Amino acid sequence: MKKTFRYFAVMMLVCGTLAVVSCKKEYNSVFPVTEDTRQFVNLTDAVPDAILEIRYFGTYNFVGDRVDGYLEPTALLTKKAADSLKAVSDDVKALGYRLKIYDAYRPQKAVDHFVRWAADIPDTMMNDYFYPDLDKSVLFEQEYIMEKSGHTRGSTVDLTLFDMATEKELDMGGTFDWFGVESHPDFCGNPDTGEYTGGKSPAGRSITEEQFAHRMILRKAMLRHGFKPLDSEWWHFTLKDEPFPDTYFTFSVRQLH
Repeated sequence: MKKTFRYFAVMMLVCGTLAVVSCKKEYNSVFPVTEDTRQFVNLTDAVPDAILEIRYFGTYNFVGDRVDGYLEPTALLTKKAADSLKAVSDDVKALGYRLKIYDAYRPQKAVDHFVRWAADIPDTMMNDYFYPDLDKSVLFEQEYIMEKSGHTRGSTVDLTLFDMATEKELDMGGTFDWFGVESHPDFCGNPDTGEYTGGKSPAGRSITEEQFAHRMILRKAMLRHGFKPLDSEWWHFTLKDEPFPDTYFTFSVRQLH
């Protein structure tokens, strides 16, 4: 039986210096790992209208650096997920929007990079932009960072809507990869009914009725075409009937030929 590990950060005195050490708590799980790209496509081959802003290829992300495994600023998905996303794109285009993609398939080496970064407690370079209300030491505990990601199975996508009339992203009331309750789909409303309820986060933040409605436009389109949401991120969706529910892929992100 193969084993994976949950990681947690601890402080240790090493040679007289306080240092962060990534420790491993072992638990059992079985999962295939493969470099096989045959069931993947370039997302823009399937959805040519999609706009790409691959955050982990650049430095504007919570790490503050290019993430391991992102060799080109492109997006990959399983063929099945890409076909479903094309149907979503057709729907939102009729409303005057296009899909803007932040991330899709994510190699395991990128997830490992996140784990190392989260264990390095003093590195808070991007704190003001992505997690100003949190102490970095709680990121593992609150599961903002985990050692496995659905993205690595190839049928998960992080995205938003681009308004063709204003030539700007639709205002969702928060940025991609914001660590906090403000990113939850049920923040200030009921995502099942689409009802706006208002309210504030513990940090005193809120979103408007219009911003909540914008989130619901994306959510309804994604759910209508077979994707399921995540209860902590309004931008994150996984194909319900994903073709590789137990497989983690390791190949780097680059254009497939």
